[in-house]
This record gives sequence, structure tokens and C-alpha cells, in this order.
Amino acid sequence: MPFFLSLPHIEDCAKRVRVYISGVCIVDTRKAKLLQPNYPTYFFDEQDLPNWYLEVSDVTDELATYNVGVSVKGRKALTRYFTNELSGLFTIAFDKMDAWFEEDEQIFVHPKDPYKRVDILQSSRHVRIEVNGLEIANTRAPHLLFETGLPVRTYIPKTDCRMDLWEPSDTMTACPYKGEAKYYDIVLSSGETIKDAIWWYPTTTLECASIRGFVAFYDEEVDVWVDGEKQERPSKRP
Repeated sequence: MPFFLSLPHIEDCAKRVRVYISGVCIVDTRKAKLLQPNYPTYFFDEQDLPNWYLEVSDVTDELATYNVGVSVKGRKALTRYFTNELSGLFTIAFDKMDAWFEEDEQIFVHPKDPYKRVDILQSSRHVRIEVNGLEIANTRAPHLLFETGLPVRTYIPKTDCRMDLWEPSDTMTACPYKGEAKYYDIVLSSGETIKDAIWWYPTTTLECASIRGFVAFYDEEVDVWVDGEKQERPSKRP
């Protein structure tokens, strides 16, 4: 988060926001508000409550939770606030809905943070990666991904890597800025396995298309040299 924003920070959103479950649009508003805690979250004025789909679940003096009756998935999906700076607002659990749209563009995972930026730069730095002294990647054509508030990540062409040391993992994650990631385990001849040490995006959002098909290694799990200089390992994975 930028240093000039105190948390929680809430601001008006200029985008039209629509929320769908089971094919039904339960919210369609041009008056959404964006709250910035750890992840951006949409809040809405009570006038946009989809009352005809709601079933009360729990009520306290501070808030009420509702089941959204269109789908079993929508249980306890909506929270309405009665006190503090959120009084008169409600929010909907992002992952309990089937689709969210900003204008006519579908968004995923959570709303994008207007104060976060992702820059991907082609580089000619010489990057080498080792595990236990064994070289597993060597490239002079990395793409460096700079994302506000996060470590710089190096994306490497697969053809510059020891792909024979990888095994596909069942792990998948999603990012609203980059897309849906798949993972590989590193498996050494000794039998040592480093779980989910590599990730890549088979498809990406339009703005991150230049890393599609490239792979990134968790610097926390491997030894990295950049232009001949060994990099200090971060203490742990995020």
C-alpha cells in the first residue's frame, strides 16, 4: 500500500460494478466503494441491497450476515454493517459469487488495487539458478516483473532451464493482475523434492502477456546469481 493511505481506506469507485450468481445479476451499481485493507474489497450502499434474494443468517448490533438465496454457494455471502465508518454499507464475499464485472470486463480473485502497478521489463542480465550446486537455469533473456509492494520476480524461458528436473504439481493459484498460475516441483536425482518451487502462467491477462509461458523460481528456495553476483536469499516465501 502507498505510504500516504491510512488503513482502512475507503473511496468512491467510478466503475460500474456487477455481481452474478447462478446467472442472476444481484448487484448492478455505479456507486460502489473500494475498501483497502490487505486486499481491495467492494462495498455497496444499502440502496443496492438485493433484498428479494436475501435470507437472514445472523444478526448482531454491529452487523448482519445473509444467505443469498439464489444458490447454496451463497450461504453467509453478504454482510451488512450498522456501526463505524462502514455503517449503511454491505459487502459480498468475492469467492461465493460466480462472476464479477467492472464495466464489461470480468475480474478475478479480488478487485484490482488502483495503487498497485505491475511492470514487466525485458532484460539482458545474466541470471543463473542452482539447487545444491546443480545448475537448473541459465539465461541472458529474462523478463523482470516489478509489482508494487512485492519482491522482483525473474521470468525465464523454459528452454533456458533444466526441464528434466521438473514434475508438474497439482497446485494452482490465481492473481487478478497476471492470471492463473500452474506449478512444478523440482525433483533431484537424490530424490530430494522442492515442492511448488516453480510457477508459470499458461495464459495471462493482456497487460502481462509478455510472461506467458515463462517460468519463475521462488528465490527463497534456490540459489540465484545475477551478472555473476550471488543474491541473498529472502527469508521465506510470501
